[in-house]
Formats: sequence, structure tokens, C-alpha cells
Amino acid sequence: MDCPSEENLIRMKLSEHAIDRLDFDIENRKLFVYHSSDIAAIEKALSELNLDSSLISTITFNENVEVEDKSKQRSLLWTVLIINFAFFVVESLTGLFSKSMGLVADSLDMLADASVYALSLFAVGGSALRKKNIARAAGYIQILLAVIGFTEVVRRFVGVEEIPEFKTMITVSILALFANGICLFLLQRSKSKEAHMRASMIFTSNDVIINLGVITAGTLVYLLNSSYPDLIIGTIVFMLVIAGALRILKLAK
Repeated sequence: MDCPSEENLIRMKLSEHAIDRLDFDIENRKLFVYHSSDIAAIEKALSELNLDSSLISTITFNENVEVEDKSKQRSLLWTVLIINFAFFVVESLTGLFSKSMGLVADSLDMLADASVYALSLFAVGGSALRKKNIARAAGYIQILLAVIGFTEVVRRFVGVEEIPEFKTMITVSILALFANGICLFLLQRSKSKEAHMRASMIFTSNDVIINLGVITAGTLVYLLNSSYPDLIIGTIVFMLVIAGALRILKLAK
């Protein structure tokens, strides 16, 4: 495991097996699997993700594994999903009207996060084929939108384009920063020990950094009277969206 975002890939890949709990130790690149399934099948599933995994050891564990309240997790994930999707709509519309690619790109990042939460929620209890279809659709949609965004960025780089409305960029990004702050607060308050919930906190923390980047770009647009800062931050975020989509597509293999 190279980054926390891969936790969701592993969790969904193993969801079709008899798994009681997954404990991730990202710092030491270790995964502890509590299961009653065939170890060979689990090894095969992990190897299909091409994460350079290998079995360290296996022992018999007789104690009952405590599982957190799934209903509370579902409720919390629904809340952050709705917030992320709502700001996808807000940022995409205001980005188009204000001619800000930074806001449009940030809206797609919000959509990417909402997709990850939706994958976890809607795929629960479904068949392996259903989970793969959901992952494939989410990944391709994100890549398509990001490519369209890249095309528009290139067009604006080579053409003569109006300078984005920096006030809208900064105002909407501050609101998005506030929304991500709420999500982060709710996730931290849950005090969940499960890895996918901790990963959600990291995703949201990254969103905060992106929001600050768009705010900085808006400030530079005003100070430099140039659209380049907006195009640069837009390009960076589009790249992040595509990287996340490619990880999701691994689930569909």
C-alpha cells in the first residue's frame, strides 16, 4: 500500500470473501485480514490489484472480532456524500458562469469523493458483478469529465480568454472549504477506528488543501490580472481526479 486511497480498492476487492475485519497499517505497509475464507483466494484477489502484496504470516484467531455500528457509519457517509455532491453542483455551475477552471476542477474532485462514498454505500450487499459495474461507471465518468476539462484548459491557454471572476472563485472556494471542514469534523467526531473511515478523513483533508489552492489562485488572478493561475490549479486538480478514477477502475478488473 502506497497511499490511503488504496484502502477502498482493497476493501471492495475482498468484500466478496468471508472477511470479518480489515486492519490497515499504512506506515508499515501491512494489512491484517480477519477471515474465515480460503487464504489462497484472498491472496489471489489481492494480487489482481497489482499492489505488490505478499503473505507475511497466518495464525488462528479464536476471539470474537468487534465490529463498529454500521448504521452510524452509513448515516455519516450519507451526510458527507450529500455535502460533496451538493458542492459539486454549486462549484460546477459557478465555475462555468465565472469562467474559472479552478472551480470546475474542484467540483469534479468533490464528485470523485462523492463517488467513492457512493461505491461503499450502494455496493453493500450487492453481487461482485454489481460492485464492478458501479466502480467501472464511476471511474469512466470521472475520466470523461476530467478529459473534457483538460481540453478546455488547453483551449484557454492557446486562445484569448476573459480573466475569471476572482471574487466568485474566492467566495465559493471559502464556502467549499467550510463544507469540507464540516465533513472533517463529523468524521473525526465519529472516532472510528476502521481504516476506510480514517481514509475518508484523509480524502477530506486533501480537499481542504485543494480549496486553499483555488483561493490562492483566485488571489493571484486579481494581483497579476491573469487567467494563468486559474488554469494551472485547474490542471493540477484534473490530474488528481484522473489518478483517483484510475484507482477506482482497478476494482472493475
